[in-house]
Amino acid sequence: MQDSFDILEEKVKKAAELVRKLRKENKSLDEQVREARTKLAEAEKKLAALEAEVGASSGDAEKLEALTTELETLKSERDLIRARVTKIVTLLESLD
Repeated sequence: MQDSFDILEEKVKKAAELVRKLRKENKSLDEQVREARTKLAEAEKKLAALEAEVGASSGDAEKLEALTTELETLKSERDLIRARVTKIVTLLESLD
């Protein structure tokens, strides 16, 4: 009978040690989950900021394209005006 109690006592000790070990591991895993969630939140904030920046860059690219088109139009108009002024100057010089 004493052997049965010794065996039972040993099993209870092992079970208690296993419970302690599992609680410690659980606590460690909980801490890791909290850290991971914090890092995830920070990463999501950075991602949102980068997406906003990319959106702004896209808008800047559209503005740049519009300004480039406008610049080309203005240069073309300038060349036409220059040609007309040259004709007028030539005509006025021929009057002398």
